[in-house]
Amino acid sequence: MKEKKKLSLGAWIFIGLAAGIVLGAILWAAMGAEAANDLATKYIKPFGDIFVNLLKFIVVPIVLLSIMDGVISLGDIGKVGKIGWKTVVYFLATTAIACVIGLIVANLFKGSFPILEMAEDAAYEAKSSNVVDTIKGIFPSNLISPLLDSTMLQVIVISLFFGCGIIVAGEKGKIAGDVVSSFNEVTQRVMGFIIKVSPIGVFCLMTWVVTNQGPKILGSLALVLLCAYIGYILHTVLVYSMSVKIFAGMSPMAFFKGIFPAAIFAFTSTSSVATLPVSKECCDKMGVDPDVSSFVLPLGATINMDGTAIYQCVGAIFLAKCVGVDLTLVQMLMIVLTATLASIGTAGVSGAGMIMLAMVLESVGIDPTYIGLIYGIDRLFDMGRTTLNVVGDASCAICVNKWETADLKQKA
Repeated sequence: MKEKKKLSLGAWIFIGLAAGIVLGAILWAAMGAEAANDLATKYIKPFGDIFVNLLKFIVVPIVLLSIMDGVISLGDIGKVGKIGWKTVVYFLATTAIACVIGLIVANLFKGSFPILEMAEDAAYEAKSSNVVDTIKGIFPSNLISPLLDSTMLQVIVISLFFGCGIIVAGEKGKIAGDVVSSFNEVTQRVMGFIIKVSPIGVFCLMTWVVTNQGPKILGSLALVLLCAYIGYILHTVLVYSMSVKIFAGMSPMAFFKGIFPAAIFAFTSTSSVATLPVSKECCDKMGVDPDVSSFVLPLGATINMDGTAIYQCVGAIFLAKCVGVDLTLVQMLMIVLTATLASIGTAGVSGAGMIMLAMVLESVGIDPTYIGLIYGIDRLFDMGRTTLNVVGDASCAICVNKWETADLKQKA
């Protein structure tokens, strides 16, 4: 007898989204806006709030441990020498550019995003007033306060310092590295438990949003999705085309044709790790040295998050506008900085895009509760951002391969 195929988590999230929309629309039509919103706020939204509280609870340990583990995993970077540093610099540079593109596109669309009648405490007081205060605030004065207050930039700095310290300590730091790796694995499992209840959280939050705003909110979700995909396409066409053309002397059309099978696989699987064998085959066919592709592509699957960076920026601008907050230039710079630094250790974490968005929202003073507004369509965001990440990994492999070949020729 054939076993029935179980529905994926993504399918359940879509079901939760659809059910929430339907129930919210029914209540809104049957009871009227005020009564429906009152019912949803008192008896349905609290269960969605529990889900968001669990997300906020796991954000700090996920960021702290995953970034430390990601830094520690680069411990052999001395052995691979220039390849490692070139790869990391390339990834961080393209992620920063992705953040800027995401912010520009989102700000162009901002006028079309709705201002919703949200709770009065939707926005916290801005945490930074100028660039100097922002830079000063990145560095913690003690270890505990950033963890208790969820000051995410400081948490990232703590992670980077301790991760580098463990690497430099060498053999004596090995036990600490093993402990971090073990706790990181445990934390990711806890994250997995929380993600499994996300369909319920999405259902409750979406029911409340629809009763609060009416079915008109659905058009805004389509708009923010369009905004993100415009950002994905711009980054792919501009940044990756220019990279392979300028740094590797390769025709952009030849590059996109060569990586197309991996891009399609990434779009359907939404997993950079699962796409690795296909990506490596595509890069090898394009002339990348197997040693280079074997190093760059797995590292990219771990730390390269251009697509997620664009998603975070678009999501942050959208949700800020929804709660009536106009982000300042300093706050937008914080988004770029936070998303870029966070790229080191989050790609391997289940639900990383959503967790990092919660972190980015906290860093600019927006209540992460409203993530529920767009999390129901996260799978659609994820298909595009994973594809972008995989194409970015391949472009890096092409460029690093060219640089290394040039260096070898120069030495010869």
